[in-house]
Amino acid sequence: MRKIAVMGDQDSIYGFAALGMEPFPVTNPQEGARKLRELAESDYAIIYVTEALGAQIEKEIDSYRSSELPAIILIPGVSGNTGRGMDAVRKSVIKAVGSDIVFNNN
Repeated sequence: MRKIAVMGDQDSIYGFAALGMEPFPVTNPQEGARKLRELAESDYAIIYVTEALGAQIEKEIDSYRSSELPAIILIPGVSGNTGRGMDAVRKSVIKAVGSDIVFNNN
């Protein structure tokens, strides 16, 4: 059975264990890149990564963008939402659909 992981700073990810996800606290980008590779080559179908960590290991995350699994999804951390996660989702939708389906009514 495939699993779900969440990576980032301890304060941002500790609550995800209550949802059945496996938290992996990461303290630096080198450790984050190594852990991402390890999880991606294991039985993890979804890997959530905090936006702050994702910004530091962007190159490693990009190497999995064309892979079917794992799905790597950026999420806000305790430091707040940077918009990186939504931007990544938007780019994926554009790639899949061929058009931006998000309309801004401002």
